[in-house]
Amino acid sequence: MSEQRMVMEASLAALRHREAAALAVVVATEGSTYVRAGAMALFGAGDTQVGWLSGGCLEPEIAVKARAAAATGQVAWMDVDTRDDEDLFSGSALGCRGRLHLALLPLRGLAGWDEVVRDWLQGAALQLTIEAAGVVAAAIGGRCLRWRLPVSATASTLPPLPCLLPIAAPPRVLLFGAGPESAGLLPLLRRLGWMTTVVERRERWRAQAQLADRVIEGDAETAVADPDAAPYAAALVMQHNFELDRAALAALAGGAVPFIGLLGPVRRREDLFRVLPASARAALAPRLHSPVGLDLGGHGPEAIALSIAAQLQAWRGGGAP
Repeated sequence: MSEQRMVMEASLAALRHREAAALAVVVATEGSTYVRAGAMALFGAGDTQVGWLSGGCLEPEIAVKARAAAATGQVAWMDVDTRDDEDLFSGSALGCRGRLHLALLPLRGLAGWDEVVRDWLQGAALQLTIEAAGVVAAAIGGRCLRWRLPVSATASTLPPLPCLLPIAAPPRVLLFGAGPESAGLLPLLRRLGWMTTVVERRERWRAQAQLADRVIEGDAETAVADPDAAPYAAALVMQHNFELDRAALAALAGGAVPFIGLLGPVRRREDLFRVLPASARAALAPRLHSPVGLDLGGHGPEAIALSIAAQLQAWRGGGAP
């Protein structure tokens, strides 16, 4: 779920500024719903909201109860059912025909939540456990934090509890080159939930590389073998420089990144393959997407950025290659 990164980062900011805020966590769904179990949104002071649990139709009601949970420090349960046929025929139906079970968790009661979020952003998978009695546990990185919070009035109908919610770490992408396309691509990938690292040591592109979460100024081999980085889901080779791209492909051939995208036409890929060892070509071929990007039409860096982001998102979701 692409918004989880933005919600997690917003929860860090709320804790840092000591703001009263609550996490609305979807613990179960039935029927047709906008999100699935594990989705989150953060509701803070005033009209602060990060993340969506519906197309906007349910948020006002959720916000009221979430902010009450934040103010009282109590866990609240919420059951939102939009399957009523009477609403449909009366013209007041919201459109979705489903049911959301929500747990509203006051952040101020989750001491150490900031450490959980930092570990998650660094690449550790998280499992949340939420019980009806207000017990919340977060297992991450080989350790478990456990909280017992007071509970407000329980919803009339609850899903089977406790709820176990596995939350995968955000996917990570390694970009070789901060060229023209990265100005549009890096912010877009961030909004889609990716953690971005750029390999760039050319002075011309150094400022643009700062759009990434992390910048590596070393060579390709150092970047691929970085022991401090969590595994990358994807790598994009887009340096507009033949020798630099050759070095990046050679380094990636010896790694295990499952998606490798190469910018440029087929002829350029063929020229690069001619100067790579046969073993490198064999290692790259099953993972290489070249030319990278879906054929959406259009030209220029903005269209290319969109096409690459679309292909990564489709691949991440098991869609079109």
